[in-house]
Amino acid sequence: MELQAISQVSKKYGISVRTLRYYEQIGLIDSIRNNDNTYRFYDEIALKRLHQIIILRKLQIPMKQIRDILNNQSALDVIEIFKQNISELDEEITSLSTIKSILARFVEELRTKAGMTLQFDLLSDTTTLSVIDSLSFSKNYINNIKENVSMEELNKASENLNKLNERNVCIVNMPPMRTAAYSCVSVEPERKSIEVVKKWVADNQLESTARLFGFNTKPYAPTNDNPGYGFGFCVTVPQSAEITEPMYEKKLPGGLYAVVSDYDFDPMQTWNRVMALFKESDWEWAWDTDRHPEHPGLEEHIDRADGKDGFYLHIHVPVKKKDKKED
Repeated sequence: MELQAISQVSKKYGISVRTLRYYEQIGLIDSIRNNDNTYRFYDEIALKRLHQIIILRKLQIPMKQIRDILNNQSALDVIEIFKQNISELDEEITSLSTIKSILARFVEELRTKAGMTLQFDLLSDTTTLSVIDSLSFSKNYINNIKENVSMEELNKASENLNKLNERNVCIVNMPPMRTAAYSCVSVEPERKSIEVVKKWVADNQLESTARLFGFNTKPYAPTNDNPGYGFGFCVTVPQSAEITEPMYEKKLPGGLYAVVSDYDFDPMQTWNRVMALFKESDWEWAWDTDRHPEHPGLEEHIDRADGKDGFYLHIHVPVKKKDKKED
């Protein structure tokens, strides 16, 4: 089997180049570099491994457990990981079934009061509250609700709980912000950009409350002929702050943004959820080229508060209400 370039693999499997590089960074897959160390290629072994990762992700296995599974030669250890996930799913299915029963009871009770002034005495029922308090959801499931990771069977049982819409994607009104930015075009522009920005922040002793955003610049994606693409970082600064080279001023216009959180670093999956929002809600993409001459999406990086390495990723996309079509 001939080697496949990273752009080919990205297109074939629907995975972003950034995610592929992240998988390589944490040791899940290996690439082969050409002589000038510019192009990444993947052989049959790497592609088989990638296929396994995709299957495990679709089965809602967290990245940390995927790493343990693929790097573990003990079948017994892998069985224990799968049994743990099965146990969590059993608890979640039971809890969802209970919720469904409670909602069905509410429906029946409310039907008997049709035409009467509605009073939510049902929500004060101590028996119902005790049942709800006893429901068990795993940490993984809570994250799945936040990230809207769909599980077909669970969605059928509780469509209203898991459907992606404005109720589980935050819509925020961001203020205009003045930032100091650095961007470049290269094979790995994120690495160079973040190093430059962090050094500039340290040299200028910026406050820890400064917000850090990643953003795309043209060209947005690599090609077989050109492996480079554009990416940069910007950090919020006070109006009075002087922005010195190599940084430049970048003004974020503010306005309504849809915000989706990624706690397992899978940017492609998170961006897919953002795109799904536009299909399943009253919101649509608001890419105004006058206000956003470049790609308007922002990837906010927030340091973990638990002292562990890494960060949380929050994707911000400008949105507006869809125009209602008249019948």
